[in-house]
Amino acid sequence: MVRINGTSCSAEGMCLSAYLQSEGYVVCRIAVEVNGAIIPQEDYDARILQSGDVVEIVSFVGGG
Repeated sequence: MVRINGTSCSAEGMCLSAYLQSEGYVVCRIAVEVNGAIIPQEDYDARILQSGDVVEIVSFVGGG
C-alpha cells in the first residue's frame, strides 16, 4: 500500500503523473513529496509509486 496524504491506497505500480491525473489534480498547482523528498514536475512520469511510499500532495491556494 501507498500512503497518500495520510490515507492508504493501492497505487503501487502507478507512475506519479498517472495517479495525479486519475485523482484530478492540476499539476501546475501542486507540490508533491515522496518519502520526504520533493519531486520535480518533470520527474512525475518517471517516479513509480511503490508499496511503503509516503506521499504528501499540497495544493497552492491564492487569497488575500
